[in-house]
Amino acid sequence: MSDIEKKWYVVRAISGKEKKVKEFIESEIKARGMQDFVSQVLIPTEKVFQVRNGKKISKERSYLPGYVLIEAALIGEIPHIIKNITNVIGFLGAEKKGDPIPLRLSEVNRILGKVDELAESGEELNIPFVVGENVKVIDGPFNNFSGIIEEINEEKKKLKVTVKIFGRKTPLELGYMQVEKES
Repeated sequence: MSDIEKKWYVVRAISGKEKKVKEFIESEIKARGMQDFVSQVLIPTEKVFQVRNGKKISKERSYLPGYVLIEAALIGEIPHIIKNITNVIGFLGAEKKGDPIPLRLSEVNRILGKVDELAESGEELNIPFVVGENVKVIDGPFNNFSGIIEEINEEKKKLKVTVKIFGRKTPLELGYMQVEKES
């Protein structure tokens, strides 16, 4: 029974409800004994580092918010079951009352490759800042202030940034995770 041809599809979900949708799909498929038709349900996630209270925390967040990938053979009532799951909007690429359009293999490999790449990159955090570059403070008491990088201490992963506060240039020592490049 496992020689059924499966393709990857994108299910549109309400943003922020991807995990729930994944759980609902998996439990629904299990309850109906349709594991032969739906083999994988994935939420593409990436590791994001944040600094909170001086501590670096890694969090996983969906890098395609509102989308859940599903490897399935959409035959019979399976598309109907999936569409009727709570928080599911429908299939990506499907026209009204039309059939869902599967992802191309190249797209699947790119997305899955990105997932693997992000999982492997783990803790390695190398952000190439340049002296004289404009950055925006994204954490701490000077949140949303813009400044210019004066010095970079790669060993400690710290930057000396000059920020204008009340019209006066003030030097701040900030971690790599407390700033982002200004576009």
